[in-house]
Amino acid sequence: MSKEGSIDAPIRHPINFEHPDFLDPKKLDDEMRRAFDICHGCRRCFNLCDSFPKLFDMIDESENEDVESLKSEQFEPVVDACTLCDMCFMTKCPYVPPHDFDLDFPHLMLRYRTAQKKLNKLPAVPAQLAQIDRNGKIGVMLSSLINWASNIKNKLFRKILELVAGIDVRVKLPTYNAETFTNYFEKNNIPINSEAPSKDRKVVIYSTCFVNFNKKDTGVAALKVLKKNGVEVQEAYPGCCGMPYLEQADLPKVVEQAKKVSKDLLEWVDKGYQIITLTASCGLMLKFEWPLLLPNDEDIKRLSKSVSDIDEYIVDIAQKEGLAEGLQEIDGGVTVHNACHARAQNMGIKSRDMLKFIPNIKMDVVERCAGHGGTFGVMKETHDLAVKVGTPTARQIKNKNNKYMASDCPLAGKHLKQLETDTNIANDEALHPIELMAKSYRL
Repeated sequence: MSKEGSIDAPIRHPINFEHPDFLDPKKLDDEMRRAFDICHGCRRCFNLCDSFPKLFDMIDESENEDVESLKSEQFEPVVDACTLCDMCFMTKCPYVPPHDFDLDFPHLMLRYRTAQKKLNKLPAVPAQLAQIDRNGKIGVMLSSLINWASNIKNKLFRKILELVAGIDVRVKLPTYNAETFTNYFEKNNIPINSEAPSKDRKVVIYSTCFVNFNKKDTGVAALKVLKKNGVEVQEAYPGCCGMPYLEQADLPKVVEQAKKVSKDLLEWVDKGYQIITLTASCGLMLKFEWPLLLPNDEDIKRLSKSVSDIDEYIVDIAQKEGLAEGLQEIDGGVTVHNACHARAQNMGIKSRDMLKFIPNIKMDVVERCAGHGGTFGVMKETHDLAVKVGTPTARQIKNKNNKYMASDCPLAGKHLKQLETDTNIANDEALHPIELMAKSYRL
């Protein structure tokens, strides 16, 4: 019997992108209209991102104020405004499967974007920015030069970059490490605390492209906190998880990365190691998106069950064996931005749960989208939309008036920090929560 809304746990269908129906123009258009009609009649998602206001205004201003009055080419602005944050599916929509309406708005946007890619309608520069491993290796090799050239204060070069590549001159871009986290790990000799209650655990850090190439400090903090808690730590970075390719609707490339990376990581799983991810988007890919793209691959399914977010893993230690002694108060309050891709992992607010173990911590949580979405916040064409979505979030963070801001998504954190003005936040960009744990341990 059909019912209004659903109290059952949401499920997601496999992304069967190789099936002929997936990119069939007529069937795709019919599904877009079906979904848009449901969304227009509900409107619970009006305040999540700009896709929904665009859709609702477009229908309201149409000839008959219904979806049938829309031309198919009017769908593109709605799709373009979607950052694939998954929050409509995870937190708002009452019609996700197993409801009869069977609505998955983000994956429908991904399907439409895949059709756009097939027709060469997607812009070229974001596709090049998605070549993370190539770009990262060059970036680390020439870090001093590239960091200087791409600095927001280098107005001449940034203006040239905007004219040539469409990267907005106002955006503070990520910097590159002078060395990869992999290289740092190979040289480190941090001792393991053999007296810690969790001394029998062993993990391999999947350092993720952003930590490996852009923010080594997150990996260093994770390594130190894990060893402080007696955990044997190894490191692996076979390649990018494919999230940038997913955003550019290059699904075959995502599958290629999944097979490549999983082959290496499963060797560690077979030796009894747990896989630890250091950024929210990568954890989401390994746990959920890979199995949806490769639903019949038993190795991918097996790997997904052996992946933990770093915050999630530290909380698990605390709950099962207890954390190592030595956590001390830190010198100010913390605002935790619960990033969309952390929320989409459906694991609870593990960053908050972990930081609660810091003695006498003043902590506030902000659960709202930053609006960045990979290259969405970087490109001139969409930067203003990213600012529009992120500004209320940044305002909430400012109003908390804490010294530190932490986020499991480094790009979201960087974007929000740049949107904040006249705040007391000490760090130049958002810290990862594990960095605050390392600070509390005085590591």
